[in-house]
Amino acid sequence: MIALSVNVNKVALLRNSRDTVIPSVVDYALRCIHYGAHGITVHPRPDQRHIRVDDCYALKQALSVELNIEGNPFSPPMPSTRKGVSDYPGFMPLVDAIRPAQCTLVPDANDQLTSDHGFDLERDADKLRPILQQLKEWGVRSSIFVDPNPSTVALAADLGADRVELYTETFAREFEQGRGQQSLELFARTAEAAYEAGLEINAGHDLNLDNLSLFSDLPHLAEVSIGHALTADALYLGLEQTISQYLAALKTA
Repeated sequence: MIALSVNVNKVALLRNSRDTVIPSVVDYALRCIHYGAHGITVHPRPDQRHIRVDDCYALKQALSVELNIEGNPFSPPMPSTRKGVSDYPGFMPLVDAIRPAQCTLVPDANDQLTSDHGFDLERDADKLRPILQQLKEWGVRSSIFVDPNPSTVALAADLGADRVELYTETFAREFEQGRGQQSLELFARTAEAAYEAGLEINAGHDLNLDNLSLFSDLPHLAEVSIGHALTADALYLGLEQTISQYLAALKTA
């Protein structure tokens, strides 16, 4: 079964556009789980422009399913600029405090609109190895955000990672141009190389109801993390119907 983890960042972004608690991130997450999603993902950035530190604590307390916290492990502390919002303690101290089921390491900068590339495993090996060791000591499953590259993906296993998350924007763009099957071949070779190295495979970024049925044919795929498209679809379809359609696209309904 391929697990669907719903990224709730966009719901937090909507809430943060006003000085309010509506919509509730926790309530939205619980509804996603009630309708069949298998987990919840958050990506708390230092400026807390969507998911906030307090959301991470609240979700950890409320959820009975896996919580995945993703972000840049080298993000330092940052004071909050919004009244009533806790300071950002730094990514790894936050993970230490929450101890989520999974931590996905993403090389995003503070000024990035969204994640747009994976780690360079050869260049960043010395920096990532102690981070992955620390996650293992905390009992947190680790995943590294990577670009599809069958020649380097096995390095993640050497560094001590449990999983890799394949960055799928290139697949989504190729799918829009009618070249989804050709693009999937590169991802499939990457997934096979990762699997042979002992890694499990996650995927995410710009996956949606149009392209997910094809992408879910990827060998050894364990989990997809989807937020932006799923939240947008819920505006039209309603959340229950949206979750149902995503599960059907994953062939897990």
